[in-house]
Amino acid sequence: MSFASPLFLAALVLVPLALVAYRRHERHRRVTAQAWATGPLLASVAPATPGWRRHAAPAAYAVALVLLVVALARPQATVAVPVERASIVLATDYSGSMQATDVVPSRLLAARAAAERFLDDVPAEIRVGLVAFNQAARTLQTPTTDRGAVRDAMRTLRPSGATATGEALAASLTALQRQTDAQGRRAPGAIVLLSDGASTRGREPEQLARRARRLRIPVYTVTLGTAGGTIEVTTPSGATRTTPVPPDPASLRRVARLSGGRAFAAADADALSAAYEQLASRVGRRDERREVSSAFAGGALVLLAGGALSSLFWFRRLP
Repeated sequence: MSFASPLFLAALVLVPLALVAYRRHERHRRVTAQAWATGPLLASVAPATPGWRRHAAPAAYAVALVLLVVALARPQATVAVPVERASIVLATDYSGSMQATDVVPSRLLAARAAAERFLDDVPAEIRVGLVAFNQAARTLQTPTTDRGAVRDAMRTLRPSGATATGEALAASLTALQRQTDAQGRRAPGAIVLLSDGASTRGREPEQLARRARRLRIPVYTVTLGTAGGTIEVTTPSGATRTTPVPPDPASLRRVARLSGGRAFAAADADALSAAYEQLASRVGRRDERREVSSAFAGGALVLLAGGALSSLFWFRRLP
């Protein structure tokens, strides 16, 4: 919470002053009452006292005063709002290691299912594209609001080949730089990069991450898989051998940090879905300050009205 006109908060000093004045008034009232009658006689003259009800309306007025002062200071709250015409590129690894089944039913199928839920959660006005990569990167779908087109493109992926993370970032940045807003300016964008291993082909990912930062395009990375992940590889002689394919979260954390994004890690399908849920609420939105003075002023009016009505109901007069 911040305030556009914080100097008005100095008026809060009126609240303790008002409480002191109220206590003095109550003390004077008791002294005056005792001057007219002694203790035994006072009980017969005024047998019933209102107790806490006497203080209900003044308490409501005191809280209302606090809220009105805060409203004058123009309080502002930070809220996340969708960015108009923002674009997101899902850069999805479909290298051979993505066939590993340490994430059920396989890394690639779990990634596809989580990405489809991500498409459901992202605001409809956000454009989403798809870049798929193994030893090369392909832009399968430029950013669009057509979620079905992105899903169809994702379902064509079959695991094969090596990993070229840098090339995926380059293709994603190119796609995002071509997106414009209603005024013809480059629209805000972000990249969601999912991979399970270190880059083994093409340009260095760190170089592209620095470029993304200069362009103000954060890269959110999701590392998929467990240390025990393996795949079956057929050798040139026709034999089959088991090859370990552990993930490499350190390299993807560096990419996220250098670009100004954030890194996630997922060892199973549930964790992957949770990571994508967090991403859906984060990317494509910006923090915006909004004034909430009306909420405080409205609360003050409710308290003023409540205090007045309670006094009329109990004492047939306003305090």
